[in-house]
Parts: sequence; structure tokens; C-alpha cells
Amino acid sequence: MSIFPYIYYMVLSFNISHDEHQTAIYAGMVTSAFAFAEFSTGLLWGRLSDKVGRKPILLTGLAGTGLSMLMFGFAPSLPVALVARALGGLLNGNIGVLQTTVAEVVTVEAHQPRAYSIMPFVWCLGSIIGAGLGGTLAEPVKNYPSAFQPGTLFDHYPYLLPNLVCAFVVVCSLVVGILFLEETHEDKKRRRDLGLELGQWILCKFCRRPEERISDKDEHDQPPGYRSTEASPRPSYAQVSSPEPPRAMSLREALTPQVLLIIIGYGILAFHTMSFEQLFPVLLSRDESKEPATLPFKFTGGFALSTKKIGFILSAQGVFQMISQIFIFPTISKRLGFLWTFRFVVFAYPLLHFLTPYLALLPEQLRMPGVYFILIWKVTAQTLAFPTIQIMLANAAPSKKVLGALNGAAASSASLCRALGPTLSGAVQSLGLSLGYSGLPWWVCAMIALSGAIESLWMRDSRNKSESGGRQNFALDEESAVGAPLLSSSAVGSELGLETASPVIEQLPCRQSSSSLNLDAPKEG
Repeated sequence: MSIFPYIYYMVLSFNISHDEHQTAIYAGMVTSAFAFAEFSTGLLWGRLSDKVGRKPILLTGLAGTGLSMLMFGFAPSLPVALVARALGGLLNGNIGVLQTTVAEVVTVEAHQPRAYSIMPFVWCLGSIIGAGLGGTLAEPVKNYPSAFQPGTLFDHYPYLLPNLVCAFVVVCSLVVGILFLEETHEDKKRRRDLGLELGQWILCKFCRRPEERISDKDEHDQPPGYRSTEASPRPSYAQVSSPEPPRAMSLREALTPQVLLIIIGYGILAFHTMSFEQLFPVLLSRDESKEPATLPFKFTGGFALSTKKIGFILSAQGVFQMISQIFIFPTISKRLGFLWTFRFVVFAYPLLHFLTPYLALLPEQLRMPGVYFILIWKVTAQTLAFPTIQIMLANAAPSKKVLGALNGAAASSASLCRALGPTLSGAVQSLGLSLGYSGLPWWVCAMIALSGAIESLWMRDSRNKSESGGRQNFALDEESAVGAPLLSSSAVGSELGLETASPVIEQLPCRQSSSSLNLDAPKEG
């Protein structure tokens, strides 16, 4: 998100072409490179997460994102920028893994709206901070001459500073993930996690009251004979027989007609929403038209705004989206249901795309209010559309065992469409500008959005299936774990209907209490 305020100007700085028609195409290519690469590996990461667990894949994605940002900040030319963005997509195709993690933590339908709104909520925060950083920190020598001198590193690489700051944030997230992120995969959550153990040790050392530390010290100072935990025998896994695990469902079997419809709808939604994300900053960056408009369709022009102003506008949309996420999405989805909420939004999208280019024709005093009106409309639609279709996919999955693969397939589909969207819309925009029709790419997006709205009429609500057959499959999966250690509190909480927002930041007990020994000790007799 941080690159959108300055990507148009970054492409201009490569001195490939001073033609704004070509610049729009190259900006779309840079935007799409990440999604193209993400498409090629999204399914792979999803299926790999089913085998090795969610946490390793998520951490690998974070590391790849940080490396990609550093490379992008140092990019001296368009090819290097494209490679940097592609590298980030190859190593960070884990959107589906994130969605799977949320689905595994919260399995109660009543809690799904709030649980699935967590990721968009965090995305809102990233949009606010990322867009603000990108617009504010780009070209520091030009914008802050007193602090950044000409001829320095940031003069040679004017877009390095925002990427350095974002890479630092990614590194902090990586450390937090290593120390505090819990595994949610049903078959992998019981394995030893050294990073999580270190995180618990840190919490025990620095987040406990002094009297607890003294009590703990006294306990450890007692002779071995007084430590009941030391003498407590552990159950032997070899003594407990497990039933034969059920046959794993193949991806082909999991791709039911409803699942395919949802994945196709997800891809169409990703196509035109990502096209909006790329076209809108270009509209704000382009110079104002000096030619008279020939209504209703023939006109050109933009807003000629600076990177700072664009960054502020994109940050503001994050604030709007956060408000919508907290107050609007839970209410609307509860009243209308997931399917009808999705249909309501996708049928409004064509009108949104159709009207947006006409902002350039508004009188001066109405232009910025019009921009914010469109942004509020757009972020409200996104807030409703993406969580609902993710919930619909989770509910339509025939088994929890293939949820990672299905989310990976959906993420790959969305990534391909996110890649094609900016690239094709940039090409259509170049064609439209050469013909004098700057609204052409917007109207093409409107037609694509209309096709997605029509496709949603064939979707069906799979909640009943998810609650009966799906839950039975999940119960069968749980039965295969007989004799395994007790589930973590987050997994138990989700099965009891407790709302668990995230597998992260769950502080486990620092030491084993004596009351828990009865659970571990084998029964006599």
C-alpha cells in the first residue's frame, strides 16, 4: 500500500518515457508484478501449509516481504523494480494461509463476522500508516531539504526511505511472530515450538508481578522431594493406540461447484478492486486537462496532486475503512446474511466504477468532497465484500483438512486477477487517453464488475452444510487425535464457542500448577 502514492512518480524518475500514456502502463506493470508472482505460488504455499503448518509459511512470507521492500527501495531502473516486486510475490503468497488460520481459530458461525473482520481491520491500519509513510517519506531531499542533503544516499535513491521504514516494521512483525504466534493446524499444533517457548520465557521474566517471581523462586529452591511435578510420570504415546486416520480429500474432490463459483467470484472482485487501486492514484496524479470535454464520454484530465496529498487521501480512506469495519460490517452481515450482503455490494460496484472518472469534471469547490465520497463508497464496499466471500468459502469447504489448499487456490485466483487488473487497465487507460476518453478503463472495470454481480446469482449459502456435514468431518478429524496431549486453550476456546480473535498473544502459564498434575498423571486401577 505504501507504493501507491509515489509509484507514478517513481516510474517517471526511471526516465523510460515522459509520455503519461506509457507511464500509466509501466506503473500498472510494477503494481501487477507482485500479484503475478503471488499467483504462481499461492496454491503451493497453501498446500505446503497443510503439510508443515501455518506458522512457518507465514514467517517465510514476512521475511520475503522485507527483502523485497529493501530491493525495491534501491531499484535504479524499471527491471529491478519489477524483479523486486516479483520476489515479494513469490515469497509471500500466504493470503490464503492467513485466511485458513482465522478459519481454524474461530469455528462458530456467530463469531465469524468479527473474526473475519480482523484481517481487513489490520489492513486498514496498514493502509493508513503505509500510504501516509509512502507519500510523506518519498523524495526526502526534495520535501525536507534541511534534513536530507543533495548528493546523499536518499538523493540517489529517492524512494528508499519509505521502504526502509516499512522493512523495519516487517522485521518487528517477524520477531513477534516467532515468539508469540501459535500454530493452528490441527495436526501440527502439538509439536515443540522453540520460538514460542522463548516468547513464554520472556513473558514470564518481564511480565509478572514481583511476588509471583518470589513465589516461583521459593518453589524452585525446595528439595526435589517436595516438587510434585518432578515425580509425576508422563503418559507414553506408545501405550495409546490411535485409530487409522481418514483418507485425505484431494483438491479435485474439494473443488465442488459452489467452491468454484466462490473462487471465480473472488477473482472477479479482486480484478476490478485492484484496478481501482491502481487507476485512482494515477487519476489524482495526472495533470488537469486543457481541452474542453465533450459529454457524456469524451474527456480527459486529472487532479495534478503531489505525492504528499495523495498519501494523505489514501491514508484517509484507511480511516473510513476502519470505521466501516467496526460498525457497518457486523451489523449488515447479521441482518442480511453473508450471501445477500455480498450480492448487495457487488451489484453496487458497477455504478461506482462508472462514476469515478467524472470527478475530474466537477467544479473546483466540489472536487475534493467528490473524491472523499467515492473513497467512502469504495472502502465500505470492500469492507463488506471481502470478509463475506472469505466466510462463504470457509463454510463451503467440504473438510477442514483441505481448507488450506482451497484458500490457497482462491488466493492464487485472486492474485492472478490482481495482476491482470492493473496491467490491462493501464493498457486500456493508455488507449483511452490517446483517443481522448480517460474514463475508458473505468467503464471496462464497470462491465467486469457487472459480470461478477451476475455470477453471484448462482451462489448458494452453505452455512447449513458447514454446520452439519462440515462439523462432522471436523469431529472425525478430532477423533484421529486420541491419546494426543490436551489442546491449547485457543483451540478449546474456539470449539466451545468462545470468540478468539487471533492465535497470537495468548500468554500460557509460566509454570505448571499442581492442579494440572491430575490431568497428566495416569489413573490407577
